[in-house]
Amino acid sequence: MKRRAFARGPVLSAIAAALAGCDSRWSALVPAGDQAAAIRGVWDLMIAICGTMYVLVLVGLAYALLRRRSRAREGTARDPAIVAALVGWVVLTLGLLSWLTAASFLADRRLRDGRGEVSIRVTAKQWWWDVEYLDPIIARNFRTANELHLPRDRTAHVELRSGDVIHSFWVPSLSGKHDMIPGRVNALLLTPRVNGYFRGQCAEFCGLQHAHMALDVQVEDDAAYRAWADRQRLPAVAPTDAAAQRGLVVYERAACAICHRIGGTPSGGRVGPDLTHLATRRSLAAGTLAMNRGNLAAWIVDPQHAKPGNNMPAVPLTPQDVSDLVAYLSELK
Repeated sequence: MKRRAFARGPVLSAIAAALAGCDSRWSALVPAGDQAAAIRGVWDLMIAICGTMYVLVLVGLAYALLRRRSRAREGTARDPAIVAALVGWVVLTLGLLSWLTAASFLADRRLRDGRGEVSIRVTAKQWWWDVEYLDPIIARNFRTANELHLPRDRTAHVELRSGDVIHSFWVPSLSGKHDMIPGRVNALLLTPRVNGYFRGQCAEFCGLQHAHMALDVQVEDDAAYRAWADRQRLPAVAPTDAAAQRGLVVYERAACAICHRIGGTPSGGRVGPDLTHLATRRSLAAGTLAMNRGNLAAWIVDPQHAKPGNNMPAVPLTPQDVSDLVAYLSELK
């Protein structure tokens, strides 16, 4: 009985993974933006051309098999019609390949060429995303982590960088994959057309926790996006709850303030994610855990349990310190 259950486990996991791939938040075949629609257009053209050519090959094969015996009886004289058909086939193949190449080139240009109305810099690190929203007025810049907010029907210019190894930025419903290479700046455009949440993922193996490097992408109307951005520019609100006040003290005296930043406090670390509005995010550790107090406490106490190999050290804290720190971090909205 145990052996059968063990055997079914991987099968069910594979089925679950396949079904997850059919989710529109993961699927490149359900475009929610102009760039993804361009890629879908190339896909549809490729399927139409290759499918038609496949059928024609099968028809030609059937014709050749049916003609085989009669050709043997008639002798081996060259048939001008066959020669003409072969020449036509070669010309058709070259023409269709040229068509596919041109369509792919034009679609690729749509992913990158042009100017954006919103400027965002995304830096990939092992294994999380540092996201900075850029403004002509530098004082209005702000940072988040592991989440990307986009205004619907406006084009965002996304600058892609890597802080360590090669990563790859991919939001299937919005655009194609783009490598993030140390020492090099790449860029892409995102023009979303549908409100909602979408899934981004690192698409280049970048180390032990590559699979746990997700990016939450939210598309909303322009007014909602501007309101969200204005809130993100504000510093963290000073805690009023007694436990949260003690938690702020714990945060400032522990190693947390060395690596992280919280706007409105003396901490200004850039090694780890910006925590100014941590509690507004949907997940922890780049999609590894859902955002709630229990997971937040577990992550602080033992970050290696949920995500082995990550660069966050286990900070020695008493249970009371952990409770107070979680109370403070939970108010960062």
